[in-house]
Amino acid sequence: MEIVIAEGKEDLGAAAARAGAALIRQAVEERGRAAIIVATGASQFEMLGSLVRSEGVEWSRVEAFHLDEYIDLPESHPASFRRYLRERFVEKLPEPLSAFHYINGEIDPVTECARLNSLLSRVAVDVAFVGIGENGHLAFNDPPADFSVEEPYIVVDLDEACRNQQLGEGWFVSFADVPRRAISMSIRRIMTSRAVVCTVPDARKAEAVRLAVNGPVTPDVPASILQQHGRCLLFLDRPAASLLENA
Repeated sequence: MEIVIAEGKEDLGAAAARAGAALIRQAVEERGRAAIIVATGASQFEMLGSLVRSEGVEWSRVEAFHLDEYIDLPESHPASFRRYLRERFVEKLPEPLSAFHYINGEIDPVTECARLNSLLSRVAVDVAFVGIGENGHLAFNDPPADFSVEEPYIVVDLDEACRNQQLGEGWFVSFADVPRRAISMSIRRIMTSRAVVCTVPDARKAEAVRLAVNGPVTPDVPASILQQHGRCLLFLDRPAASLLENA
């Protein structure tokens, strides 16, 4: 795991986006196309804002997959990750992607997982853009996460800490409004990506970052599995890195 510590969120987002854009350009140059996974949430605001402005990326050669989505939340809702990605990523690009595969959480989740699994099974992902939750989750794989599940997309239950984070970030009016289930890419599928660009700002993530980086690899801290990835780039701001050993 390579760790980069930036002074603030803007610098953090710009640094992560530069690394991600370089990896995408490399994939297109070497293989003629690239496949990426795109995360959402407040932690990704600055990174995505910089990524869509990256120079020299042939977006028409890039296929993108949605990382996770709530079940039974309409796309019109402010917390919809489909809406988030459409407004903050897809519509901001200078040219259309070759494809963007949204997760539709408003239909039968088993059927939707089967559709997405079929699409993802034929693709080798070049770059996974991810974050780390306050509870250490990776995507919506809350602790204790299943590191062994083979399916690319799975239905998961959201724990109380995860739901409280979504409320605290201002996506919902009340805790009762936060969905209890989601469709998420599995840990194992994320880990098959050729590279992982993990962007984590804010002091509220500092303990999760410490456990993910300095602690043992354990399902109780799902993001700790990133220690075992051969090309994980972890981008932190100073507050998020504040509890790391030798930071």
